[in-house]
Amino acid sequence: MPVVLPPAERGQDTRVGAPAWRDEARAETQKAHLLTDRCGQEAVTMWQPKDSVLDPHVAHHLCRAAYIQPWRFRVEMLKGGGTVEQPPPGEGVTLWKSRMKPPAWHARLPLPLHRDARALQTAEVVHAHARGARLTAARLGRAQHQVNGQLGRLLRQREATDARLSQVRKGLLINRQSVKLRGYRPESEKVPDKADHILTWEKEELKAMKRKMERDMEKSEALLKALAICRDNLVICCKERLQAVDLMNQPLDKVLEQAGRHSWVDVSRAPTPRTQGHKTPPPDPVGTYTPECASALYEAKRLLSESKDTLVEMAKNEADIREQQELVSDRVCASLAQKMRETSELQERMNMTLGLMRGTIHRCTKFNQEMYITRGLIKGPASKWHLETREKLDRPLVRVYQRHVGTQLPEATRLAQGTDQLQRRIARMEGNLSQLLASRRRLTWSLNCKKVGRDVDLAVVRLRLRQRPPHVCYEQAQRLVSDWDPRTPPRGEARAAAE
Repeated sequence: MPVVLPPAERGQDTRVGAPAWRDEARAETQKAHLLTDRCGQEAVTMWQPKDSVLDPHVAHHLCRAAYIQPWRFRVEMLKGGGTVEQPPPGEGVTLWKSRMKPPAWHARLPLPLHRDARALQTAEVVHAHARGARLTAARLGRAQHQVNGQLGRLLRQREATDARLSQVRKGLLINRQSVKLRGYRPESEKVPDKADHILTWEKEELKAMKRKMERDMEKSEALLKALAICRDNLVICCKERLQAVDLMNQPLDKVLEQAGRHSWVDVSRAPTPRTQGHKTPPPDPVGTYTPECASALYEAKRLLSESKDTLVEMAKNEADIREQQELVSDRVCASLAQKMRETSELQERMNMTLGLMRGTIHRCTKFNQEMYITRGLIKGPASKWHLETREKLDRPLVRVYQRHVGTQLPEATRLAQGTDQLQRRIARMEGNLSQLLASRRRLTWSLNCKKVGRDVDLAVVRLRLRQRPPHVCYEQAQRLVSDWDPRTPPRGEARAAAE
């Protein structure tokens, strides 16, 4: 039988329970409701995108619309005037049917495959470190290869420069030998001429070339030492980086191809403004690209650039000095040849003068002999055995004529005058003859000196042409025996000493 409640009066509380009891129940209900909402929200946030924090001051439906808005496709305008819908960039699964692309969701609690996931993450970190170490090792190895190549090129250029320096030193030796040979000329041929000035000029030029080549050799030697030290540092860093790539068997050259760059220190090509490959990472003391590796690569790049400029400069200097040395040597040889031609012309003139002087001396000698004979005839016979006899001044005809006063004959006076005149002519002729003979001796001596000087210049030219070829080294030029023996003076000087 149902319970019938009595009618309640207006404004009268008909509830039986106590207010405290009722408030307690309401509080418990509210607490349970809040706990349910919190737990539901926490359960949802265990698996959601990272940037999913809702604004509590915004309505739920408005906040959800604002939250979903970035997931929708974007409408882009084309050049032709049409439109195209593109999904938003980033990670996540594209829902083409609903035209949305939610971002990738992440779990905040470990899943059942948490250990496997962590193992995969660890493997990825290890592989990334190994790949970075392998890439750094490839860069270091390629830099080492380039430094080795630059060392080889620098060594070959040093050999060429050293050979040219040996040629310059040989040129100085030839210059000294030329000056020494020209010192064995007679004193009359040692008058300073243009050939002596050109030999002095050649010596100064060769000394300047020698100093320039020696500076190049010193600079290249310092560069070689720096390149060798840089190569050793690259080898050490490369071996250190290769300690973490034992399980990776891919060639290092293939790694550089995959990175999109052949080398990070290659200076053989012009740098492009935009590199398509990987950029150089910042140095990390605990990473794969350590400051030591960065310093070694930077030093290698600097030394490669400096050595490239040095190689170009050394090659240019070597070519310029070779051409200049040939020009200087040709000028010296041309000067000596011109001096020999001038000496030959003077020899021809002296020979012609000697030929003319020979006839004059012969005629003077013959005329002198005739005058001696004439003088003997004027004085009379020297012996009674002579075929012809001359009458004396006291012959009978003269004595008869001189019996009268004032009848003196001029015969004696004329004979005395004629004898005196003949004697003066003979003395003058003897003086002329002695002068002619002395002049002939001087001309003969000068001709011999000219011949010796020409032979000396010819020997100098032959010596220079003989030692000039590049296959004659400095040591061979020192051992090369000249045609002239310095211990034996020329025949002209021996004749002068004998006279």
